[in-house]
Amino acid sequence: MSGQQESGRSRQIQALKFDCIVVGAGSAGAVMAARLSEDLYRRVLLLEAGPSYAPDAYPDAVRLQHVIGGDAAHDWGYASESSWSDVRLAVPRGKVLGGSSAVNAGVSMRAPAGDFARWTDAGLEHWTAAEVLPFFQKSERTVHGDDAVHGRDGPWPIHYLQDDEVSDMQRAFIASAVQEGFAHVQDFNGAQPFGVGAYPMNNRMGQRLNTGMTYLSQEVRERPNLTIRAQQLVDRIEIDQGRAVAVLLSDGQRIDAKEIVLCAGAYGTPAILLRSGVGPAEDLRELGVDVQADLPVGKRLQEHPFFYTTWSARPTKIGLPLPPVGAILWTQSSQATLGVGDFHVSAVHYGDPASSPTGAIFTLALALTRPHSLGSVTLRSRDPTVAPRIALNLLEDVRDRRLMVEGIELIRRITRRGPLAEIIVDELTPGALSASYEALEAALPLALDVYHHPTSTAPMGGADDRHAVTDYQGRVRGIDGLRVADASSFPDVPCVATNPTVIMLAERISQWMRGD
Repeated sequence: MSGQQESGRSRQIQALKFDCIVVGAGSAGAVMAARLSEDLYRRVLLLEAGPSYAPDAYPDAVRLQHVIGGDAAHDWGYASESSWSDVRLAVPRGKVLGGSSAVNAGVSMRAPAGDFARWTDAGLEHWTAAEVLPFFQKSERTVHGDDAVHGRDGPWPIHYLQDDEVSDMQRAFIASAVQEGFAHVQDFNGAQPFGVGAYPMNNRMGQRLNTGMTYLSQEVRERPNLTIRAQQLVDRIEIDQGRAVAVLLSDGQRIDAKEIVLCAGAYGTPAILLRSGVGPAEDLRELGVDVQADLPVGKRLQEHPFFYTTWSARPTKIGLPLPPVGAILWTQSSQATLGVGDFHVSAVHYGDPASSPTGAIFTLALALTRPHSLGSVTLRSRDPTVAPRIALNLLEDVRDRRLMVEGIELIRRITRRGPLAEIIVDELTPGALSASYEALEAALPLALDVYHHPTSTAPMGGADDRHAVTDYQGRVRGIDGLRVADASSFPDVPCVATNPTVIMLAERISQWMRGD
């Protein structure tokens, strides 16, 4: 497109007035735009900072299942601050139509009933497990499982891996975990989700089917009342006398709207709110930002800590390393609450075979999915091109370190059993010599990472919740016409991969916005 054409299009967008602007076209934003534009009278603008591709023309980095995390062209380039034991981590986030659903592993496991019970017990209305189930079903298209809990004709296709679709190592992991006493789960999104089994995935034939492909199908993109603008970096929301009235882009464009929905993710949404004057008053004044609403934006960041135990394997036993992600144990620690599975052990084909003395390697990756540690997102600068300061604070709470050690010991018990023991030659990380609690805690920084599930930086909450930024419908407190609908909305981090629950949340809030 020529510069003259682009300039003309920019003037056209400026001249239009939209009923709703959705900021961010990731897992939540694509859902919001697709659902809101089903009402043909509603003029919807979807803004995305990254590139846009036709549903059938995504490049390999954001299409192929085995490429996890994307590439530099489709990433925000964020990194965390140093935290416990001086660990500083890259925190990739998808910057493309489809967002992080275009760079994740494709796992489709819903938050269980225990997570919603915790939220509602804390005062959040209308988010019980029974109330959210129809919205999980509305999103889903699968032939698997019970009609009572699954969707058959939603936009988002889900495939449950079968025994012949996982690797030899992953089948051995399942069998050994069963021998250790864990249930063999056939449906992680059913009534009894805790145990071991093959993953449900939103992948097909080695391709990751992100929300830019599925919710924003070609038919949806051709709706006359839906406008999609890619490569548009949002600076802030203009707020006039307590009402959000326009989106201001980094290039100076101002776009009016009756209602604005932030779906920029757990890092992007709080940054936009803070630049708009919505956040802790003292922090905003230090940056020279006029305070529009004194709210605890960015104060309760949570993320799942992840630790890679790695194992050298017998080359004649391990089999082909495909799929890279195939089987999981979802279980409870000694400190888990009712209905919450706070341990994940993922059997994955990660690691460099050259680093194994046998030339064969695999990983059993441990995630603590109900951590106690809290982080934060704050601004370094008012400049929207400057990344926010992300303090994950992984494992800063000693209770989290104790549970990670407990999880490593659980993994070791499984590896000593059944067919998995026959594959393994040696423990590479943390290493068999790390036997005591102190040695295992000291080894945690060696292979510490995040599960890439950041949440809760603009959380929903009840009327008396001092941590809440929005109400149960995602409406920002004290600001009319402004909502948040993404992972930042979660009151705390769920005990599972977040993508399906983010999609459900966008389905639910979009229906409220449509007046249903």
